[in-house]
Order: sequence, then C-alpha cells, then structure tokens
Amino acid sequence: MAFRASIIHHFLLVSVLITGFGFLRGVAALGINYGQVANDLPSPDKVLELLRSLRISKARIYDTNPQVLTAFANSGVDLIVTVENEMLDVLIDPQQAFQWVATHIRPYFPATRITGIAVGNEVFTSEDTTLMANVVPAMISIHGALVQLGLDQYIQVSTANSLAVLANSYPPSAGSFREDLTGVMSEYLHFLATTRSPFWINAYPYFAYKDDPFRVSLDYVLFNPNEGMVDPYTKLRYDNMLYAQVDAVVFAVSRMGYGGLEVRVSETGWPSKGDPDEVGATVENAAVYNRNLLRRQLGNEGTPLRPNQRLDVYLFALFNEDMKPGPTSERNYGLYQPDGTMAYNVGLSTLATTSSTSSATISLTSSATRATNKEYESIGYWVYVYLLTFGVLMRRPF
Repeated sequence: MAFRASIIHHFLLVSVLITGFGFLRGVAALGINYGQVANDLPSPDKVLELLRSLRISKARIYDTNPQVLTAFANSGVDLIVTVENEMLDVLIDPQQAFQWVATHIRPYFPATRITGIAVGNEVFTSEDTTLMANVVPAMISIHGALVQLGLDQYIQVSTANSLAVLANSYPPSAGSFREDLTGVMSEYLHFLATTRSPFWINAYPYFAYKDDPFRVSLDYVLFNPNEGMVDPYTKLRYDNMLYAQVDAVVFAVSRMGYGGLEVRVSETGWPSKGDPDEVGATVENAAVYNRNLLRRQLGNEGTPLRPNQRLDVYLFALFNEDMKPGPTSERNYGLYQPDGTMAYNVGLSTLATTSSTSSATISLTSSATRATNKEYESIGYWVYVYLLTFGVLMRRPF
C-alpha cells in the first residue's frame, strides 16, 4: 500500500510538472474572474480560446461547473474554484467534505490545474452568523479531504473577503479587523498560517470614490499620476488606493499575529455603466482603471509595504453578467459582453499580440516563478531525469 501511495504521489507530481511546464514561458501576470450569471455566454471551450488569445493563464470561477473543469483540462490555466455559500453547512462534516472533493475536484485534477478552493465568498460580512461560523470548519474539512487524497500540496484552501472585514483602513498602518470578527478571524488566520494559504481580499477603490467623489481623488483611485498620500506612521508613499487597501489588510493580519501571510487580491475592477447615483461608473474610467492596473502588473509591482513581493491580482470580470440582481453597475464589470463582443478596449489584445521580445507583454511570471530561459531549460532537464529514473524504478521487481 505504501508503494502504491508513493506511485500515486509521484504520478501527480510529474503530471503537475508536465502540465505546468508548457505554460512556464507564459504565466500571466493578471488573473481574471470568470462569472457565469448571464444569458448566452460563450461555451467554456470558447472562453478558453479567448483566455489563450489574451495570454491569460489564471482564472477564478464561482462554482465547480463540470463543463468548465472539463474544457480547461490540459490548458495550463491555473483555476480557482468556489464552494457556494449554501454548501458550507453541509461541508463542515468531514465525510461530506471528502465526498465533495472526491466528486468535484479529484476527477479533474491534475489535467485541470485547480490551484485553489475558495470556501464561500464574502461570508464574514454576510451578517449570517451561522454561515460565518461554518466557514473555518468547512475549510478544515475540505483541507482534510485534500490531505487524504494527496492533493493538499497542490491546492490551497481559503475564502474571499470583502474589504468591509476591516474596521479601519486609513492610513494603511491603522488597518485592523472589526471587533465583532476577532474570534472567527483568529481561527481563519490560524488555518491559513497552518496550511500556508493566502488571505484573499476583494478590493474595489471604485466604491470609495462613488461614496465620496468630492474628497477622494479620481486620479488616485484610477492609478493616474497624482500627489498620492504618505502614511504618517510608516512614511510610505501611496500613489493609488488599491495598494493602500491591500497594505491595510496586511497590517490588520499582522496585528493578529500572522504577519507572514501573503495577501492576494481575489477581485478588483471598475464598472463601465451604472445608475444615476453611481458616480464614476463610465466606460472611460473602467478602461483607465483596468489598463493602468494591467501596466502595474506587467511591472511585477508589489505594494509599498511589500515592494519585493509581487501583488497577485484577479480582475473582475471577464464578462458583463446581465442576470445579476442589484444596481446597474453589478451587471457591467466585464471586459466583454455575454455574447463575446468587447465591452471596451482595455489593451489586452494588443499586449497579447505583441512580440515576445517586447517588454509590453501580459506573459510575465510571478515573483515565485521568475527565471531565465536557462533555468526553464534546467527544469525541463530535471523533469526528464525524474521521468527516466522513475521509469527505471518501475521496472524493478518489488
């Protein structure tokens, strides 16, 4: 049994290496959220073609749609899947969690590069105390199932949080969590630290501008040139609100004793259309925000507090979702219309078709995977050696 488990472990490791190696030269700097609450969306295989044309190799979906998981097999796209909020009370049971992972994750992995499971979305600010209490137990059960199936070292478990989990976010050094969330947040951060998983935050500078357009600088929230602000305690200068919001989360996490956790942006974006009272929701502002964000990503930027750790960002969203409830803006965050036509030009297509010798390409590696071509060739060599050695071992009698 031990040898059999070893074979399975080696097979998974080699499969992940092989699947990933073809994409090592084109790891996208920017991830994207692929929501599906819309009519007449392109089929998942057509969506994959679109992502490939844009050279985007990271995506997040809000369920475990089997059609998407099947279509994305052997594509090299890193995929974060989501456990719907209504499933959390079921998945606190370890047996149910094991069955869920065995049904929704294991059959597709490693062909489909599932790299993360988001257990719920913005649950800690849902005001449903029962739901909030179920998040961490469900995460523990799902992680336990991954451990049993030998998948825990490939798939991270976390949950996406609204910025409203913070009681203070200005200046960034004053970042702290709401007092009523102290208990559950402590459990959540302990889980992340134990499993080496990231803290995911949904951060939207748009909301700050919409709520106070006379005091919040539009250039500051759009990444345009501006005077910025200096944190009076750290003396760090911020020239955009997104980085300030992220560092406020970093400070809040550190105040809880978990300063080593990585903070990633699971959602950010700008609506291209809104209701009359939704100030700033225009095509022009959406294009500027996303284009400037893309440029920052191409520069492998970190925040002022963590300048050497490239900020991981997932743009919201790939498509306008015309079936979403709520204000008009909720249906107009997409780069594309549900029929696949472009909502506005953010510049991704131009960058995607730029020569690979140019610095203007979306195909950049993260700080964890930066390497020279020589290093990539070395990886390929050692994968080959690994396969060769494993093949020799397999022919030995046991």
